[in-house]
Amino acid sequence: MKSSSTTSAGAETESLRTVVIAFAANLGVAIAKTVAAVITGSASMVAEASHSWADTGNEIFLLVANKRGSRGPDEQRPLGYGREAYFWSTLAAVGLFVAGAAVSIWHGITSLLAGESSSENYTVAYVVLALAFVLEGISFLQSVRQIRGEAAEYEKDFFDYALETSDPTLRAVFAEDSAALIGIVIAGAGIGLHQLTGSSAYDAVGSILVGVLLAVVAFVLIDRNRRFLTGEPGSRALWNAVVERIEQLPEVASVRFVRIEFVGPKQILLVASVDLVGDSVESSIAHTLRRLERELETNKAVVDAVLTVAEPDEGDVGPTPSH
Repeated sequence: MKSSSTTSAGAETESLRTVVIAFAANLGVAIAKTVAAVITGSASMVAEASHSWADTGNEIFLLVANKRGSRGPDEQRPLGYGREAYFWSTLAAVGLFVAGAAVSIWHGITSLLAGESSSENYTVAYVVLALAFVLEGISFLQSVRQIRGEAAEYEKDFFDYALETSDPTLRAVFAEDSAALIGIVIAGAGIGLHQLTGSSAYDAVGSILVGVLLAVVAFVLIDRNRRFLTGEPGSRALWNAVVERIEQLPEVASVRFVRIEFVGPKQILLVASVDLVGDSVESSIAHTLRRLERELETNKAVVDAVLTVAEPDEGDVGPTPSH
């Protein structure tokens, strides 16, 4: 487990910076796309504008998630408030689906059925899409930089870490920015085909495709948050790291059972059954276990550690995570 207090604090600050950059970029993009949608009348541009406004609103939810999820334990919540980050991130994903995907698909279908061909200001559309690509790219590169750094620290593949990270705000920004960049390319293609053929059907189809893309991203984000809200056990690598750390304690002879559950971004509840060195009396064992628990909790990632003495017939460390 590599998350010392300094490292964890740095990760929290980096996640906040990533969300703030995403909020600023999305706000600027949303305003520009809205103006372009009014001027051009493009269905794809309307879809892109609704997408960007959804992303902007979602960043507010992610800021709330980052703030409320970082609160430490107290008397009412002995395991802290980390799971609130998943709740607020889920609201952001639902917002992406409703305000982004549903609006884009609905507008695309109605435009396709209407079959009207509008006279668009294509230059404005292309300029705004190019500006949007640059701003979204800045936010995207920030999330990529953070994911790459953390993935290297935990020796994980980039995309595996992006999907599996316990930080929902980082995953959301990366997924939304990726969808935004792909959506801009789709919208540009729809507008370009409209210009070349004179048929607004391509523009309308572009709006529908952007909506479908957003729906897929929203469902992935909702499912990941669901897993962490209902008790994500963590990866095999994390499980192995925890077992190794406990075995390093000089008073521990062996580890018989370990259970890990995420209770927030980069925060875990650790329950373990161990064999202790020697043959101490019961009162001494209790004090030793409490001291070892406090030592494990010096790692900021461990919100609470619970150690018990293994039964004589208890098997070895128990089932490992399947992933």
